[in-house]
Amino acid sequence: MELTVGQGENNFTMSRGSFVYNQTFFHKEVCRLIKKEEIPKGFILHFEDSKQVHRISVQEEDGKISADYMDEVPSDVNRFWLKIPTNPDEKIYGCGETYSKFNLKGEKVRIWVAEHQNVNRISKKVIKRATIGRIIGKQPKKTMKFSKYESYYAQPTFTSSDKYYVHVYTNAYSEFDFSKPDSITFYLQEAPHFVMESGKSFEEVSEKLSALLGRVDALPDWIYDGAILAVQEGCEAIDKKLKKAQDAGVRVCGIWSQDWSGCRRTGFGYQVMWNWEWDKELYVDLDKKIKEWDTKGVKFLGYINPFMAIEKRLYEYASKKGYCVKDKEGKDYLVTITTFPAAMIDFTNPEAYEWYKGLIKENMIGLGLGGWMADFGEYLPVDAVLYSGEDAAVIHNQWPAIWAKMNREAIRECGKEGEVFFFTRAGHTGTIASSTMMWTGDQHVDWSVDDGLISTVPATLSLAMSGYGVTHSDAGGYTTYGKLLSRSKELLMRWEEMNAFTPLLRTHEGNQPVNDVQFDDDLELLNQMAKCSQMHFALKSYLIDLVKDQTKKGTPVMRPLFYHYDEPLAYTEMTEYLLGRDMLVAPIYEEGTTSRQVYLPEDTWVHLFTKKEYKGGNYSIEAPMGCPPVFIKKDSARFEELMMVANP
Repeated sequence: MELTVGQGENNFTMSRGSFVYNQTFFHKEVCRLIKKEEIPKGFILHFEDSKQVHRISVQEEDGKISADYMDEVPSDVNRFWLKIPTNPDEKIYGCGETYSKFNLKGEKVRIWVAEHQNVNRISKKVIKRATIGRIIGKQPKKTMKFSKYESYYAQPTFTSSDKYYVHVYTNAYSEFDFSKPDSITFYLQEAPHFVMESGKSFEEVSEKLSALLGRVDALPDWIYDGAILAVQEGCEAIDKKLKKAQDAGVRVCGIWSQDWSGCRRTGFGYQVMWNWEWDKELYVDLDKKIKEWDTKGVKFLGYINPFMAIEKRLYEYASKKGYCVKDKEGKDYLVTITTFPAAMIDFTNPEAYEWYKGLIKENMIGLGLGGWMADFGEYLPVDAVLYSGEDAAVIHNQWPAIWAKMNREAIRECGKEGEVFFFTRAGHTGTIASSTMMWTGDQHVDWSVDDGLISTVPATLSLAMSGYGVTHSDAGGYTTYGKLLSRSKELLMRWEEMNAFTPLLRTHEGNQPVNDVQFDDDLELLNQMAKCSQMHFALKSYLIDLVKDQTKKGTPVMRPLFYHYDEPLAYTEMTEYLLGRDMLVAPIYEEGTTSRQVYLPEDTWVHLFTKKEYKGGNYSIEAPMGCPPVFIKKDSARFEELMMVANP
């Protein structure tokens, strides 16, 4: 172990949740190891710089190794670099959610919660498609340098292919440097404190990691009964689309109307009015309709986030009560999201926290909602002034976990555990113990490997290896920009057939519904959704058991191939996943293709749709629409119903 200390100053610039980060170093000094002091359960390392001694204790108890900085941090030190030796051949996974890479070896990872889909990146893509793209075409496989990406979910946790995890206890900005083959360096702005544990299997590693970080609660059984369809613009629109879907054979378990609180039409598209109460003009008789749909087995879901629309009544009340995050002048801190400013509720104010939780309990659960999207959590400005007096730059990463905790408490306090759920996109340490499900955020409605359909697979698997094992995505993606970045029929159908083999099948209209193909635009689309919803329902008992394993032992529902197969290719594959132990899914993720290369680990696999048997190896698998490459272990005996649905 090596220690370097220093002093520096941060400079953050935030624009629409995306951060430009710079810092100034005043000094940086490599410390000299002067003594290794043996103690009963380990040892203490004494490091010396030019002014003082720094002690780090390393202890092992019940197989868990912990390293702790023992001294009061000197006034002239606020930077630490802790370097530990590692196996040059190991692979590294986790650190929250990563979309363009799964194995992080060779990279530097920034642990800082931010808006993953920043405006500059979207604008550049659209401009390129409008100019050079007309000549050279789309380039879906082109990615940026890894360090340029930000993530909604950043957590100081990783798992190694050598079957151990490391979790660092830090909330301030940090970086994990995996770029060197034989070492890992933690760059921290708080005193070093981390733990690591190993296991004989990845299941054991997951169990130990989840014992440390927490596990999600069981999800309602009804979410597996079919698809949750995104429908907006009122109860009449819901009834019309619901009948159309059900007449076509779609199994519908939920309707998700994110605009239940009203709509805002902007240059970005059709957005929600962030005023967390039922819009009675847009959704006439919603309270009665929720009860009516519920008798038919269809739950109603909504949307909420930590912001408030400044032109509405609830904000006026919150502002008068002093509930909002403040700027340095003592005014409500207004943050621009897409095209409009909004206020943030100060969750460090106990009274404001309880008031906002009350909105969820009364205006959402009380209305009869079966679930909701708990969006955002990444936008706390580092220069904000908080009620608690805490440094916003340190609280920033904790904000998503605080937000998830509020939502979870609302469900518990209403006695609705196991009946009502919510899904979040942002996260950090503490989110796992407080959330119920993740979704992978605002993917582009395209085939790009870093932002489109297939980016959800490494995102899901990296979350799994960070300890969060229940995830899904918006079927069809979300981020749309006119016709240059719009959802095609083919993309939506391929996304739906992938999401049939995930914990939750849920569609999204996108931010510009008029420019995106929707699930009910023609008969072929309706038939596709019918088949996907029926396949998802056929997996109900299997998915329930997988989620139980997550709640009891922390075993992820969707797993990387190496989780059960110790083979070289399994450690690098990032476009396939295991759904539990007995199913392998290889989504079609290239436009215009009806086949793909599939790597099957050493086992005997049965193709779900052709029933053809395969041994381990690499194969070119035909995949006409509606028949994605999905394989079941031959010795598994619980997919008879799924087989019947897949092959009517």
